[in-house]
Amino acid sequence: MICALMMAVFLSGCGYNQIQTLDEQVKAAWSETLNQYQRRADLVPKIVASVNAYMVNEREVLTQVTEARSKVGSVQISADTIPSQEQLQQFQAAQNQLGSALSRLIAVSENYPQLKADALFRDLNAQLEGTENRIATARGRYIKDVQAYNTLIRQFPTLITAKIMGYQVKPNFGTDNQDEIMRNPDVKFDTGARAPAGNAAPAQPAPAQ
Repeated sequence: MICALMMAVFLSGCGYNQIQTLDEQVKAAWSETLNQYQRRADLVPKIVASVNAYMVNEREVLTQVTEARSKVGSVQISADTIPSQEQLQQFQAAQNQLGSALSRLIAVSENYPQLKADALFRDLNAQLEGTENRIATARGRYIKDVQAYNTLIRQFPTLITAKIMGYQVKPNFGTDNQDEIMRNPDVKFDTGARAPAGNAAPAQPAPAQ
């Protein structure tokens, strides 16, 4: 009984409770990050279906999006467990590929005025824009929480408690593209009316020399 009490006092004084708190914060941040990525993945089949009838000449782009979505689904990641560094790198690579494919799809859609005027497509675009913003926010929170946790368990005297209790450094997203991660992606479509090419104002003649 006395030994247990002394151990509890020792762990409390050496940052055990703080480690526990930050560990739970990291787990919550990871779960939210994965949830937002899943929201984007769930939107992909709907977006592809909505543009399919319009973008008949863009099969390569649609195929790239579909294949990237499939690759994301093949990476087995759980919301209940923080992945290893290798698993996180695979996850990030698959998500980056999907993000790039969606960006190409967005760029190509600018060539289809009827598609941009479609109500379903506009709604899906709004959902995608919101999801991208939430992904950036969730990733940013996860990165900061992991940094705080990793810093704590490397400091004295909490590093002693961390070693005794088996707490290890957690993997983090690469921060070499941190500015891009934290920037809200521009996925809006220009829905403003454009003047038909045939109604363009005639060019003015050059002044006489």
